[in-house]
Amino acid sequence: MPVWMKAGWVFFVLTVFWILEGYYKLVFTKYNKWKHAKTNLILLAFVMLINLFFGIATAGIFLWLDNSNFGLLQLIDVPVWLELLFSLLVLDLIAQYFVHYLLHKVQWMWRLHTVHHSDKNVDVTTGTRHHPFDFIIRETFALIAVVILGMPIGFYLFYRILSVLFTYFTHANIALPKKFDKTLSFLFVTPNMHKFHHHYQMPWTDKNFGNMFAIWDRLFGTFVYADTSKIKYGLDITDHTNDEDILGQLKLPFNKTIHYKNKL
Repeated sequence: MPVWMKAGWVFFVLTVFWILEGYYKLVFTKYNKWKHAKTNLILLAFVMLINLFFGIATAGIFLWLDNSNFGLLQLIDVPVWLELLFSLLVLDLIAQYFVHYLLHKVQWMWRLHTVHHSDKNVDVTTGTRHHPFDFIIRETFALIAVVILGMPIGFYLFYRILSVLFTYFTHANIALPKKFDKTLSFLFVTPNMHKFHHHYQMPWTDKNFGNMFAIWDRLFGTFVYADTSKIKYGLDITDHTNDEDILGQLKLPFNKTIHYKNKL
């Protein structure tokens, strides 16, 4: 997919949920939405630049897969729709749930991931908020999943389209009807479900790691669903930092004044 097309899809989804946030708010907090967005969108610009290099690597991997017939999908003979569903599940497990779990549990990874969690006003633009090194780790795991499966490029493209949609949907400051949100969360990650993950303290911070499918959190015992009014955004160990200072956020993982809790 050309970079301009990726960027177009990202900004289209961002715009849709930005508009919806104006009508169906979950949290009514006063903050400068444009100033807040500026920090997150600058981080998105870094991500898009990194995407240029990963695009080259991805193209090379798919060329190799076409010629080698490597991967799990080459070993099974099922209808295409089953192959696609299987690919989406494995990609979501490895490139979303598993790497997200590691980003919370391995201390040097957690340092990078704190940039995402330091946002004190979670809205749709928070979905773009990743330290460049955090994003590199995520993209690497996505390519590992591609190689394991040996999937066609069309499957990967469909996954990326859905992944972007769910990322901004789940971060958006929107309120779905509570019963609908909770019912939907039996299968898919929902806005309410993901907001618990952005609570400033444990244990909720280390729950709900999924991006598209909620089944992984339920299966591995990391699912939580409670009262959204108890959620406070941010991160206890970085609350003294300015979450809208772009240079401060880029340096946050290396800030020696932050005392990280024991992890692996």
